[in-house]
Amino acid sequence: MLRIAIINGPNLNLLGTREVDIYGGKSFDEFLTSLRQKYPDISFSYYQSNVEGELINRLQECNGTVDGIVFNGAGYTHTSVSIADAIAAISTPVLEVHISNIHAREEYRHHSLTSSKCVGSITGLGLIGYELAVNYFIETSAAKTS
Repeated sequence: MLRIAIINGPNLNLLGTREVDIYGGKSFDEFLTSLRQKYPDISFSYYQSNVEGELINRLQECNGTVDGIVFNGAGYTHTSVSIADAIAAISTPVLEVHISNIHAREEYRHHSLTSSKCVGSITGLGLIGYELAVNYFIETSAAKTS
């Protein structure tokens, strides 16, 4: 069974009520329920924190225990050298996801400190970006076993 960790950073616990015009009206719990129903053969773990060090701890804890990490560092994407270092230090592949198009927002959001440490980055496609990340891990896992 494929094991995928989804790790969300600050303020993503407010999805569904926060800036609905940017992030949509669905909570992440609602989305995760539908994702689990769509992919019953995948073991999903989910973690969200507003605290930088807790995100680093979770990335390190996931190393070697899951097949892939879908990571949305939210605001820390643009500021956290420490999270970028944590991603670089682990062997489990990390795919960066952003709900909004960070390149169409404020100038300070245009640069990601973490994306160069990830296997890829999906930005601006809403919650669908998480599902695309899951599909990436499904495809790469299938390629390894064939």
